[in-house]
Parts: sequence; structure tokens; C-alpha cells
Amino acid sequence: MEQQNGVRVAVQKFGRFLSGMVMPNIGAFIAWGLLTALFIPTGWLPNEKLSALVDPTLKYLLPLLIGYTGGTMVHKQRGGVIGALMTMGVIVGSNIPMLLGAMICGPLAAWILKKFDGLIEGKIKSGFEMLVNNFSLGIIGGALTIVSYIGIGPIIEKVTAILTTGVEFLVNHNLIPLANLIIEPAKILFLNNAINHGVLGPIGLNEAAQVGQSILFLLESNPGPGLGILLAYMIAGRGSARSTAPGAVLIHAVGGIHEIYFPYVLMNPKLIIAVIAGGISGTFTFSILGAGLVATPSPGSIIALAAMAPKGGLLPVLAGFIVATVVTFVIAFFMLKTTKNKGEEEDLEAAAQKMKDMKAAGKTAATDSVSNPNQAANEAALNEVVGSDEVDDKKAAEDVRKIVFSCDAGMGSSAMGASILRKKMKAAGSDITVINTAISDIPDDADIVITHKTLTDRAKQKAPQSEHISIDNFLKSPEYELLVERLTK
Repeated sequence: MEQQNGVRVAVQKFGRFLSGMVMPNIGAFIAWGLLTALFIPTGWLPNEKLSALVDPTLKYLLPLLIGYTGGTMVHKQRGGVIGALMTMGVIVGSNIPMLLGAMICGPLAAWILKKFDGLIEGKIKSGFEMLVNNFSLGIIGGALTIVSYIGIGPIIEKVTAILTTGVEFLVNHNLIPLANLIIEPAKILFLNNAINHGVLGPIGLNEAAQVGQSILFLLESNPGPGLGILLAYMIAGRGSARSTAPGAVLIHAVGGIHEIYFPYVLMNPKLIIAVIAGGISGTFTFSILGAGLVATPSPGSIIALAAMAPKGGLLPVLAGFIVATVVTFVIAFFMLKTTKNKGEEEDLEAAAQKMKDMKAAGKTAATDSVSNPNQAANEAALNEVVGSDEVDDKKAAEDVRKIVFSCDAGMGSSAMGASILRKKMKAAGSDITVINTAISDIPDDADIVITHKTLTDRAKQKAPQSEHISIDNFLKSPEYELLVERLTK
């Protein structure tokens, strides 16, 4: 089990690194997608002059942004500069958009510079620091730019050609729906951003540059399977899962925060069959109707899908979305109706009540908490209900100044959870700061870190000094009330 958790954490960490290069630049991708959808000859508002912005933005701006961002993730500002330099070499050394090349060159160049800076640290004579720093970056960056121009660019171009040929084979033989056998389970493990922005996005952009659209942009971002799960819970669910589903529908389908439905699947793992079936059905519909988008829709909401649809291509996109929703809903509804509540589906409301009962039992027990074994048992059971894999040392209320919600990208479920807890803290008269970040950006002064239980191991690696709390549902977790009461006594 530990080995499996280690592999999962490693994969999530790598996926987070890949998506971390793209997510901060999503606004630029959306801008490029809108320019493409509006002004190319087949766009909504064809304009020859404005369409001239499309090609350079894709070939130069987007790869440079990714290369710079990847470099800063490894070696801050200096890493970003040399990352952009090496990325420029791979851009000029190829004839296709170098998104994949930028993901390699940006971090690689920054890592090489970081190693060099480490070797000379403390060895530069006083007064020569700026000279050495500037010239070292310039010399190493120039050399790496030449290397990427001559060697890496052509290699990435060939690899991209092979991948594109493979995708075209799947599309031409109507086999592309099989990709959802991998995509849907991976999303539930919070690898959605890595798949979308690290794999499908770069290949899809290359295809879109050639033919004006790509079906790859629809594989992971289709909100249909998640919407089907939530609708099934609205009708056939129980307890808090049922009561929170309507709010989650809006957040998922309109807000585009897919992470909101992951806990609903994890409550009943058999539902993964429903999302896989919905994903395959939706992608099959996209394939036979020739659906595609002009750029990556992010967040993956129905609004973003409509905005990124090419002229005349909205109906096929909506058809695939509706089919995925209906198929997932039907299967999930049947499963929920036939599932007996024997631990297969966690009732959140029942869990909350159980926590209150155990807490009350602890208060009415003997006053000596240290020598009372029953209270110790209650506390252990309490942590089990909350969902923590292990019991963390709890910080004293007077020592807590900052609570951090973290998720994979730091913009979806964590933002929602932070907003909910912030309101509860304010209503209780607390001035404790509550923020949300990506796991890789958890600040050093975080006193308490709250994550989904599948991401807690990664969060502990990033912030071992913090208290960690694992939850199952960012929208409504019984742990919120317990935390507010604990910190505002």
C-alpha cells in the first residue's frame, strides 16, 4: 500500500509540475483561442488583418510563456530568463508549435543554471557578483539556445509527428473514445490538469494549427460525465451527498471546477464505471460528428466549451456533452438505487453526526483526558471519520494565524473550500487568515493545511511543519465546524 501511495504521489507531483507550466498562462491560451475562433477565414468574424496575430501568438508567445514559467518554477527569475532563451532555440529550430519543447527546455535550462550557481556560490569576489551572474546566464543560455536549435527542436518535431499520426489513426478508425478508459480514472486521482495541459493540449494545439480544430481538447474537459454523476446523486443519493449535489452541479458545469465531483465518485468507487461509459460515449459522439475546439477550454465548463467551438461547430460539441451526461446519469442512477448502504457509499451527514456524538461522549467522560482510554479511543475514531490517514499534532488555537486550502492547481476546489471556511471564521469573530494555493505553492508560514485526502501526502512533503487536515468534500465538510469551534473557543 505504501509503495502504491508513493507511486501515486510521484505521478501527481510530476503531473502537477507539467500543468504548473501551463495553468498560470491559461489566459493567454484563451486569448489565442478567441483570436482564432473569431478572425481566421473560417471564424465567426473573419478579418485578414487581425488574423495575422494568430500564428505568431501560437508559435512564439505561448511557448515562450511556458518556457519562462517552467524556468521560474526551478530557479526563480534567473531560471525563467534562461528557460525562455533555450525555448527560443527550440522554436526557431522547428516548423511546428513547440509547446512540448518548451516544457522540456524551460525547466532543463533553469536546472543547469541552478547547478552552476550552486557550484560558484560563495566563491565570487566581492563586487563581481553582478558581472558573474549576468555573464554566466548569458554564456550558458546562449550555448543552450544553440543546442536546442540544432538538436532538441528537430527531435521534438519528429516525436510530435509520431504522436499526431497515432492520434489521427485513432480518430480515423473511431478508436479515440478508448482514451477515456485511462482519462476518466486518472481524473479522479487529481491528474486531470496533467493530462489536459501536459499531454492533450500540446498535441491538440499542433493539430488545431493545421486544421483549425482538435477533438483532443474535448477528451478531458468534457463536463458531461461529472454532471451525470451529480445529477444522479441529486435524485438517488442520500444524506449530505444528495443535499450538496445541486450546488456542486452549478460549480462543475458552469464554473468548470471538475474536482468538485471527484469525492462523489470516491464515496462509491463503482461509479467509475459510469464516468468511463459517459466519457467513451461523449467522445464517440464527438468523433462521428466531427466535433473539436480551437484551443484548450479552461476551466472545463460548458461556457468555455461553447466559447472555444469553431464557427458551425457548436452543435456537435453540445451533442457530445449531452450524450456523456445522459449515459453517465443513467448508469450512476441505477448503481445508486441498487447500492445498499454497507460502507460502499459514505453518508456525509451520518459521518458528521457520528463526530458530534463522539465529541459529546468525550466531554461527558472522565475529566482526566490523559488517563482516560475511552477518550483516546474517541479521538482516534474522530480522526478516522474526518478522513485523515494519520493523526497530526494539532496546533494550539493561539498559534494558528494562517490556514491554507490546497489543491492540484490552486484555483478550483481549494478556492471554494477557502471561501466557505473564511465566511465561517468571520462569522465566529476570528481574524485568522484563510487562503488557497496550489500544493507546490504552500507558504512556509502555513499553520494548518487542508487538502483532499488523496493529496495530503503531497502536501505533507511540501509543508512538513504544518498541521494537515484531510477532507472528502470541499463543498460541505463536517471538519469545518469542528475547526471553527476549536480555534474560536
